[in-house]
Amino acid sequence: MGRRGIKEYRAPEALALIAADREHVPLVCPSCGTRSIVRSPRRRGGRVLATPERVTLERVTLTCQSCGRHASYIQRGGEPPRDETMDPHQVRA
Repeated sequence: MGRRGIKEYRAPEALALIAADREHVPLVCPSCGTRSIVRSPRRRGGRVLATPERVTLERVTLTCQSCGRHASYIQRGGEPPRDETMDPHQVRA
């Protein structure tokens, strides 16, 4: 049945769209195939690397102007550098 009036992307579609946005590639709607995705807030210039002291969280909404579907995610400004103890997949000798 689903929720009426709420036009969100399905999880795999939303993840693909969010990944494309994070990689700064042109956004194409996974539902209708158009390039009419609007990002809010708009991107500020190129890739800006924030210093670890200024970690900011920003909610990004991606909305297709053709079909009305949308996806949202939290974009982190900058992250502190990772050390070797934080990565569980790294094997120490």
